[in-house]
Amino acid sequence: MKINLSRQMIYLLILSVLLFIFVLLFSFLVLIPNGKEYRIKRTSVKKQNLELRQLENYGLEVEQKLQKLVSDNRRIITAFNTKFDANRFEKQYKTHFTSLTLQRQAKLEDEQGFSVYEVNTTSKINSPQSFYNFLEAVNKSDWIIGINFPINFQREKELIKSSFSIKVYNSSKDVNATKG
Repeated sequence: MKINLSRQMIYLLILSVLLFIFVLLFSFLVLIPNGKEYRIKRTSVKKQNLELRQLENYGLEVEQKLQKLVSDNRRIITAFNTKFDANRFEKQYKTHFTSLTLQRQAKLEDEQGFSVYEVNTTSKINSPQSFYNFLEAVNKSDWIIGINFPINFQREKELIKSSFSIKVYNSSKDVNATKG
């Protein structure tokens, strides 16, 4: 049996065998060792994606809590940013007293990022109930005000003279503000 192969067929056969050897060498020398690295990196990427999803979920939870706190405390947040006006304070709360005078003390040292002003007040009231009404109204005011003890009450004929000091808190420049 005689096999008759043309020169082109022999060249194609040699070329095919060389390509087959090249593919085998490339597979065993490059692809298979890199495949192990690929599997290790793929596992690492899956772990990182899982951590990323967990952190994104945590970030969403924190953002939802923040939005709830902001909406629940909107009045307090705006009160911290409202500048204290003594004249407006007197006009707003004069209805609780027969007479109300404010005397501003020197600015106190800032406390934890808040500017603090101390104001001494002297007032005359008809009954202690009007003072309690004043305290309730201050809790709902446009400012954050702390009433300091002691509160002194003295009887003067049919009126009660009270004197107490209040601290007014205003927020200093917000260091944590995000620029948007």
